[in-house]
Amino acid sequence: MTFRRVVTAKNASGKSVVVSDGTSPRERALKHTPGFISAPIWTIGDVPALPFDGKDTMAGSGTLLQPAGGSTFFVVTFPPDTVMMSPEFRPDLAGLEHLAAAPGIAETFEMDNPGMHTTPTVDYGVVLTGKITLELDDGVVVNLAAGDTFVQHGARHAWRNPNSEPATIAFVLIGAKAD
Repeated sequence: MTFRRVVTAKNASGKSVVVSDGTSPRERALKHTPGFISAPIWTIGDVPALPFDGKDTMAGSGTLLQPAGGSTFFVVTFPPDTVMMSPEFRPDLAGLEHLAAAPGIAETFEMDNPGMHTTPTVDYGVVLTGKITLELDDGVVVNLAAGDTFVQHGARHAWRNPNSEPATIAFVLIGAKAD
């Protein structure tokens, strides 16, 4: 699955135009986690400014984890957990791919508790397809299905897919000031 990304802005005459239409240059299907798709759509490191400067923020390879006031919009497809439980699964190779696919975010993952992580962000999200489980501290789980939304305030969590079908989530991460 690929995710179409349409970017619009105003031209020099003030008319609304399509700046680009296609996939994000950083979208990737991970080879070592079959079925996992990371599609960073857009990121802004500061307060957005208008008019649009014409630069595709996904053209580089920088962090997806932005400072306070910055934001990242991305879409992720999570394969069923059975992919990671397979005897052929190589966490060493998968980990390197995740670092490349989600720089900044992947570094927040806990080595001793796979999947658990905490980001200094407020996250908005919506489950687009499938069913997925949001795991929190102390074994608390929240089951989410297509159409469900969530808001996270820097909460330690993991995404689990104990189901037989993939699940796709759209996320907006907003960098937060931490006390």
